[in-house]
Amino acid sequence: MSTSHTPPPIHDSEGRLTEDFIQNAFHSYLKSSLTQAKAERLLDVDMLSSAEGDLMITGPALCLYFAALRCTTNPPSVPLPRLSKTSPALDLSTDNCPSQFLPFLELWAQTVPDIQSLTPELQHDLARAICSLPPLAAAPSRNPIPRLAADLKAVAIEISQRRSFQDRYAFDLQAAIEAGGGSPRAKASFVPPPMYTPSPTSSTFPFPSSCSPPPPPPPSLTVETAHKDKIRPRTPTLLSPAAPAIELIRETLYAALADVLERTPSLRALLRRDPPRAYFAAVALAALGVATSAITPAGGVRGVLGQELTRAACPDALRPFMDELAALGRDVRAMEDADTDEAVRALQAGAEPPAPRMERVREMLEVGVGVAEAEARQSGAGRRSVEGRAVAFANRVNALALGLTKLRAFRERQDEVFKVLAGVGRS
Repeated sequence: MSTSHTPPPIHDSEGRLTEDFIQNAFHSYLKSSLTQAKAERLLDVDMLSSAEGDLMITGPALCLYFAALRCTTNPPSVPLPRLSKTSPALDLSTDNCPSQFLPFLELWAQTVPDIQSLTPELQHDLARAICSLPPLAAAPSRNPIPRLAADLKAVAIEISQRRSFQDRYAFDLQAAIEAGGGSPRAKASFVPPPMYTPSPTSSTFPFPSSCSPPPPPPPSLTVETAHKDKIRPRTPTLLSPAAPAIELIRETLYAALADVLERTPSLRALLRRDPPRAYFAAVALAALGVATSAITPAGGVRGVLGQELTRAACPDALRPFMDELAALGRDVRAMEDADTDEAVRALQAGAEPPAPRMERVREMLEVGVGVAEAEARQSGAGRRSVEGRAVAFANRVNALALGLTKLRAFRERQDEVFKVLAGVGRS
């Protein structure tokens, strides 16, 4: 006796497409987008198999880029895979999009007309910008590519934080590696970060004292003790005076989480509703805090217990993270100076000063670019060049946070930090 399999419904009780259906459709397109990017030599097998750099952001951003090129509707919508050969065509639009994905769809839809108006050469350069490759064509005087790439990456960052994406991304990468006779020996090495599940037992700062101290480091990885401008951490730490460089950066960042949660009550509420999103937002805001307050003029990091990690003492593998922290700190100061000058000019002209860009950046880091942009549209805020620069800057902070939390040393301590954050979320 044969039994027929009834496929799950694709619409919910409100007539919107289900989250599972949209996720399956997205990963179907993601595989084809990664494969096409490999065929166009935007990505190669080595990059796909190593999953290094910003591939966790690049892959979804390329998927959104190719979806924009395929779009044929106004307002923009996404054609979805047919359930069968006889199924009617179906598009993802604002009318049927799941509410949790709606901010992403709306931000993506804003980019579609501009992407489709680009020449083929500039469209290809947009794909190259998403992959952090240099342009091949001469840029126009008002170059929209940086803004468009920033918007697509902003949506991709939001997607990359979802556990459902992380759990399936390695399979998407492997499918792209093997497409077109790819090397059968190459295997995608992407590993999802630890899952943030709130602990049933409450914990509060400081970090649990039951953890064993770190092992003694080799001499080349030790840090120097600063003799001036010391930062005394508010939160006790397990860090020894001769800790490896990665542990100093890690503990400095984790110590900053306490201040972030204390200053941001809305994050504590978010911890109860959406723990993974709250954790990533807290890490990103903590990274921004370290960049603005713990970087020395020479580009070192002043960390917990008054220790200083100089760039010269930092292992080569960690220097890009230190360099980006220092660059973010410099750019924050420049941004704040520019905001001050703009506010003074507005007041002198009798106008209302615009919202500081760093205020917008922090909002984007906390609630996500899609939600922040939707709120800005509802309040009547326009898409000025300032807003585009804020999105790009928030992307840099988020990319740094993603890169740091993927490091093994960070993953080893995340379980303890999760328990701490869970306790704070219930307080």
